[in-house]
Amino acid sequence: MAVMDNVTTITTSAKKQRRWQLPVNKLLPWLLPVAFLAIWQLSVSTGLITSTLVPSPWAIVQDGVDLWQSGTLQKNISISLYRATVGFAIGGSAGFLLGLANGLSQRSRALLDTPLQMLRNIPHLSLIPVVIILLGIGETAKISLVAIGVLFPIYINTYHGIANSDPELLEMGRSYGLSRWQLFTKVIFPGALPTILMGVRYALGVMWTTLIVAETISSTSGIGYMATNAQEFMNMKTVLLCIALYALLGKLSDLIAKGLESTFLTWREKGVTHNG
Repeated sequence: MAVMDNVTTITTSAKKQRRWQLPVNKLLPWLLPVAFLAIWQLSVSTGLITSTLVPSPWAIVQDGVDLWQSGTLQKNISISLYRATVGFAIGGSAGFLLGLANGLSQRSRALLDTPLQMLRNIPHLSLIPVVIILLGIGETAKISLVAIGVLFPIYINTYHGIANSDPELLEMGRSYGLSRWQLFTKVIFPGALPTILMGVRYALGVMWTTLIVAETISSTSGIGYMATNAQEFMNMKTVLLCIALYALLGKLSDLIAKGLESTFLTWREKGVTHNG
């Protein structure tokens, strides 16, 4: 009876400890950003920083509310999201398919890998003049730049993950009589998935970096256009608001990438738990 009471006490204390630990783990990543904003707001409020030069975070929030009420903010955010999503879908699909083909086929690798590696070493933002000459300054040009930017990270990681499959696992699969399709679906692709998702996570960052530049060049809409237009009128509040929006969208993309990893790599966590 005493043993059962001790077990119950230990279990209860462990649950209480987890309850206290969980919020801390969730709040800790936001500690430095919140502290930075608090110090910034305090510095502007006390006059240490001139508000005309650097507006306070609260003034930036108020500017965002005004732009939202006028309909300007949500319009430009939706346009930027459209460009980013379509460009990522096109470039990501092309990079994945090329990485898949070159990882699985030696002939495809011999034919395509060298040209792709040569193109990869060209900074994709240096292609802006070429894209403008060929495609103009419309939506196609901006989406194409994003697609080019995300293609290579996904290609490299997909190719690396597929081509470097564990030979012992492949041999084991063959010994069990698995077909080529079964080897791919049960051994090669699951083993390459962590590397592929790493490429997706990196490509999401490249996507926003490329879009920022694309939207500041001869654009009439989007978050980048808002920032450029505000710069011409020396409107620092809107400029900083646009920077904050890119930061928040980048964080959202990172959370989506982590969610994909949690969804598709549950087998790895179960394996670690089982081994533990």
